[in-house]
Amino acid sequence: MLTDPIFWLVAIPAVLITGISKSGFAGGAGGLTVPLLALAISPAAAAAVMLPLLVYMDFLSVRSWWNKQSNQQLLILLPAAMVGIVVAYLLFDQLNEQYLRGILGVISLGFGIYGLTFGEWSQRKPSALIGRICGTLAGFTSFVAHAGGPPLNAYLIPLRLEKTQYLGTAVMFFAVINAVKLIPYTMLGQINLSNLMVSAMLAPIAWIGVKLGLRIQDKFNEKQFKQIILSLMIVVGLRLLWTALMPS
Repeated sequence: MLTDPIFWLVAIPAVLITGISKSGFAGGAGGLTVPLLALAISPAAAAAVMLPLLVYMDFLSVRSWWNKQSNQQLLILLPAAMVGIVVAYLLFDQLNEQYLRGILGVISLGFGIYGLTFGEWSQRKPSALIGRICGTLAGFTSFVAHAGGPPLNAYLIPLRLEKTQYLGTAVMFFAVINAVKLIPYTMLGQINLSNLMVSAMLAPIAWIGVKLGLRIQDKFNEKQFKQIILSLMIVVGLRLLWTALMPS
């Protein structure tokens, strides 16, 4: 990775977009990063490189959103997310690189199409059971591809929380589950010196992205931002599915 120009060409904008999204738009672009990096490196390596960066971004973001979250919703979502993380951890060794690319492709393509088609998701307020289901899905997809945003938003957005509370809840949710994911990632050997070196080199880009997100979140058109990200997710998802089905 360190000497591959294609990797850096993909990684720098991916990390920048993720930082902007994480601090200013509740992680709406998080599902794009690993599928995008997986075009240049293996999906497992892409997820491993991104996790320390996500934890770093969470640290920067949490300070700005502290005490603005809905603890009631976090009590519904976080225990369910832990279940999703455990399931993904137990299944991880059964998934080779081709399968992971296929899963990433389906996640990226599916969320992209759903988001563009249904926009603001359902307008009916979901129950706590729906919250637990979405929390479990968010934990699973976050473990595999750091793509927990769509399942989380499927539950949070219809609640019609005040914007600050919605953003604070999303930021705190991902801060907790990303920190927890460090444990199974380390147990799987995904957190190693080589990946940490790459993450450290990308950390300044992550810092810039987070700061930009905090600055523009009140000025930038969130709807247009999400539409661009969702469109990119469709393109990347199609590419990943192609490489999964025809790896040669």
